[in-house]
This record gives sequence, structure tokens and C-alpha cells, in this order.
Amino acid sequence: MNKRWFLLPLTLMLGFLLGGVTYYFLSRSTQSYTTITPRIPKQIEEASRAFSEIVKAVSPSVVNISSIKTLKRQPTPFDEFFDFLYPFQNSRGKRWKEQSLGSGVVVSPEGYIVTNNHVVEHADEIKVTIFDKRSFRAKVIGSDPKTDIAVIKIDAKGIPAANWGDSDKLQVGEFVLAIGNPFGLNNTVTMGIISAVGRADVGIADYEDFIQTDAAINPGNSGGPLVNIKGQLIGINTAIFSKTGGYQGIGFSVPTNMVRLVMDQLIKSGKVTRGWIGVTIQELTPEIAAKFGIKTSEGALVNDVLKGSPAYKAGITRGDIIAEFNGKGVRDVSSLRNIVAQSAIGAQVKIKVLRKDKEFTTTVTIQELPSEMKDAMPSSSSAPEVTQNSLSGIAVIDITAAIAKQLRVESGEKGVIIVKVDSGSPADDAGIKKGDIIQEIDRQKINNLSDFNRV
Repeated sequence: MNKRWFLLPLTLMLGFLLGGVTYYFLSRSTQSYTTITPRIPKQIEEASRAFSEIVKAVSPSVVNISSIKTLKRQPTPFDEFFDFLYPFQNSRGKRWKEQSLGSGVVVSPEGYIVTNNHVVEHADEIKVTIFDKRSFRAKVIGSDPKTDIAVIKIDAKGIPAANWGDSDKLQVGEFVLAIGNPFGLNNTVTMGIISAVGRADVGIADYEDFIQTDAAINPGNSGGPLVNIKGQLIGINTAIFSKTGGYQGIGFSVPTNMVRLVMDQLIKSGKVTRGWIGVTIQELTPEIAAKFGIKTSEGALVNDVLKGSPAYKAGITRGDIIAEFNGKGVRDVSSLRNIVAQSAIGAQVKIKVLRKDKEFTTTVTIQELPSEMKDAMPSSSSAPEVTQNSLSGIAVIDITAAIAKQLRVESGEKGVIIVKVDSGSPADDAGIKKGDIIQEIDRQKINNLSDFNRV
């Protein structure tokens, strides 16, 4: 009996002790989960604050652009029938207004704003909303569809302007921020890196030298700024590559060095003039480079020189390879085309040329690009002698006076004109087209059909 009374209090004491220990450890465990604080490296905190400071500095220069266009439905042959059925409804010449949203960036305290041409093209009314929510009507100072850049102006003074950066110094992998109004959501900021530079042949504009980025760009971002980690404007967001209409990780921006040249001319004269030296060029592929006996495939191959042009006067001939223009290396056809177009009219520039096994430098005087001529194809009604040949599946004829007139080439031009290119042939794969003129094969001149057959 005494032993039982002794075990009872001992059991109770052990129970209280175990309960207290369990509660202590459980409470500590719960407390550790609810009060845990991550250890963030100082560099990350500083980087986060830096991005916030960039946004604070740049955002006041970003504007929302709303453009209104009046559209008219073209009459159809069925209008009279529907007018008979519904005599009190006017279906002919129906007009309606379409509103589109875009972005822009203030580039001058005087109220000049850079955006995309497609944002304001054919607009009847343009409304700009700035950072403090004030709205202004804008007028178009000038636009350049060939680069998809436009300059508009609002009657406002002292608006914060963006700080220009040098887009030629960009490196792939740099951090960038895209700011704009996607889907009408004002001052949206996205971050990414520069994925590539010098993107051409995208099919967006005639003169392309795009910055490619994976910073999210969506409809409504067009015309907004792309800035680097210094808060400098390095590009104007222009387009996205998308199969859905939304962000898929590939966006394109016009580099600011191109934008600035276009902008300055639009503000000064309302139009853009471009340089010209009078050559037609083609890509220097590894196969062509091997044929010419050179180790690099960088540069642009001259396939024709217009008589009397600056290049003709400088001694440049067909088959030359332009490797350097005014101190800048020529990567390909697009880079040379852009550099020449951006050159000042009347400027004298040095061109490094590779000719066979020799290298030399010549000086060319830049002239203004003449008015563009539409391509003309030979008439199908004429039926001169046609030669079918085994050279890459093409058919050619001699250049007659009538054909020369249609093609708008100089009288007495030598060569043969291509009238047919077989689909899937090596010539088709190489980009040869109907209407092209062959003047040389494997460095041998082609004056007529006899030369072509012999070579």
C-alpha cells in the first residue's frame, strides 16, 4: 500500500516533467519558423535599390500616347441590294473611329517626344499623357517609315527628358529595362538582358539594326524606352516576335544612335535624307569567300557599280569586297547599307577594299540617295530567243532595248536577263530572281547570250 502511494506521485511528477520539456521544444520550434529572417547579401540589396533608382529617374520621361484614326468602309457591289432591303440604314461609306495605344519618351524639355511611326501613322488626333497625369494634344513633327521612327511635340515646357546613351557600345548580356504602357497599363517596367545586337532582315523596317532583348515587351510598349543600368536611353522598343500576340521572350528596339540621326533631321527639316555611293551589294557567304580566296566571310561583295556614281569615280568595281567604311568594320550587307545611309551628304569617307589578293583604301564622296525606282519586269509579250541551260536551273535572254527600258537600266548595258528560275533549283536557293541581270560568271564578263553559253 505504501509502495503504491509512492509510485503515484512519482508518475505524476514524470508526466509534468515530460510535458514541460515537450512544450518547451515545440514552442522553440514554432518560434524559429515564424521569426526566421533570410540573410541577404549586401550586393543584392544594393542592386535592388539601384534598379529602383533607375526607374525613378527614367519614368517621368515616359509618356502614354493615344491616337485616334478615322476609318471608312469601302463600298461593295452588294450595297444596292442591302439598301433595297434596309432603306433606312445608311451602309455606304460608313466611317468609324479606331483608337490605339502606344508609348513614347521625352527627348527634350521643349516637349519633343520620340515614338514609333506605326503608333501615330494616319492619326487624326494624338493625345499624350505625361507622368503627372496631365494630357496634351500632340502634333507630328516628322516621321520615317523606313526606320519606324516618328517625332511628335506637345505644348509643354520643363518636362523631364531622357538621358541619351551610346548604343554602339552595347554588349550582349547587359541588363536592360523596358518601360511603357502595355495593354494601357501606365509606367510598367520589365527587366531583361540584351540578347543580340545588329539584328537585320527581321522584316519590320527597311533599315534594320535592331537590339534584341528578352525584357518583356507587349502591345502598347511600342515607342517606349529601353534603358541600361545607368538610366541611359539606348533603344526605342518597336516590335515583338510572337505567334500569340503576347510576350514570348523576343523583342526588338531601334538603337538610339540610329534614332538620334533620324530625330535630328526630322526636327530640322521634317524629312530624312540618306547617303548613297552607287553600288549594289550582296552577302559574302563562306562559299563565295572561298571562291575569292579570302579567309573571312565578313564584308559586302559588290556585284554592280552605277556608272558616274561616287563609287564608280572612286575606282570601285564589280567583284570588290568592301571590308571597312569610314573606320568601321563591315559585318554584312545590312551593316554597310545602314552606315552609308547614315553618312552626311557631301562627306568624304575612306573605304577599305579587298580585290583578289590585294587590299587598298579609296575615298568616296557621299551623295544623297536618289528617288527610289520601282522594279520592272520584262514583258511576257516579247519572245526573243531563250536559252535553257544547266546552270542552276535558269533561263536567260539577251538584253534588248525594250527590256532595258522596262528595267530602267542604262542604254547599252551588257549582260543577259533572267526570265525564269526553276523552283527548288540551286539558283532559287541562292536567291536569284526573275529580272536579275547576269554580267559576270566566275570572274568572266558576260556581254551577251553567246558569252553566257560559252562560259
